[in-house]
Amino acid sequence: MRLTEQQRSYLDAVRAACAELVPDEEARRRLSRDDTALNAPEAFALFADRGLLGVSLPVADGGGGRTFTEECLLLEETARAGVPLTAYSTALTAAQSYLKWGDADQRRTIVTSIVSGHAESVTFTEPEAGSDLAAATTRASRDGDDWVLDGRKTWISFAHLARHLLVLARTDDSGVRHDGLTLFMVPADAPGVTVRPIETMGAHMVNDVFLSGVRVPSSAVVGTRGEAWRHIGRGLAVERVIIAAMSVGAAQRALDQLIAHVTTREQFGAPLSRKQAVRHRIADLASDVAVCRAYVYEIADRVDAGEEDRLNTEASMAKLRATETYKHTTLEAVQLMGGSGYGSAAGMEQQLRTAVATTIYGGANEVQREIIGRGLGL
Repeated sequence: MRLTEQQRSYLDAVRAACAELVPDEEARRRLSRDDTALNAPEAFALFADRGLLGVSLPVADGGGGRTFTEECLLLEETARAGVPLTAYSTALTAAQSYLKWGDADQRRTIVTSIVSGHAESVTFTEPEAGSDLAAATTRASRDGDDWVLDGRKTWISFAHLARHLLVLARTDDSGVRHDGLTLFMVPADAPGVTVRPIETMGAHMVNDVFLSGVRVPSSAVVGTRGEAWRHIGRGLAVERVIIAAMSVGAAQRALDQLIAHVTTREQFGAPLSRKQAVRHRIADLASDVAVCRAYVYEIADRVDAGEEDRLNTEASMAKLRATETYKHTTLEAVQLMGGSGYGSAAGMEQQLRTAVATTIYGGANEVQREIIGRGLGL
């Protein structure tokens, strides 16, 4: 991948910020509260202060007006350094729908929020509408000039940190099930909104969101009423590339740590890296990470060329391969590091738990395979 001078300068600035926040493993653990926090206010404050957030968002709405490639550089590098900035990816995903379909006030509000270092939420999935979003039952009913929302959303990433919820709700039952869905911009602190954490095998990321008589004005509708199914496609495709970029960076972090371990850990009078079986397995991992990185940036370049609406299959391929590579890399690292990998002190077992989640959220990889299959005409 060849970067422009502008992109190289941005990458250097991102790396400098990462190095300042995470100069060593001790600092990373402190910032992440011993791997219990995926987001640190200090990280968001520093990156926002240096103008490193929202660089691909339009200048007219308060963004940096630069490339999506630069966003991917940020996502990869912060994941590689272990900087707790994960909610930024969800905010960036939410922004895609607002930018494509929102009005000027909505776009300005969301972009300004992201650039300032605040979280935003995509609030789509429900207990019976996960991969099948057309099954959503959350209801939005008209009451004068307002809309009143009732329902339950689940597995909502970073709703507990968000300023706004981009809510998918049903406004009409008269057509086929993909019709009658509408997007709403809902303040996260609106009366009737309740956010409860969901306990998982990893750090706090996902939540149940309960909407009980949540009243919003007609101006809260994002895009055209009843057309949400058509509206959400762009955001979901870009989300897969965002997840892929983060997974490449996180896989590289695990690979770097594994290499450091096997070159210093001695067994039978020599470093583990002298064992052919170890070297060959690491060579495979490094090759997989490199291939995923190249593909992610090929897609990012095509997004910058204005092709994002034609990259549904490719985005699924990137998400599928990058997250599976991330999971495989951390699992191999646990195995090759032996007791150090399985124990908590080295942090690899935590990386494995995080890697498993990436193959599920943003559309489970089983669903990505179906999307790819359809894209191939199967």
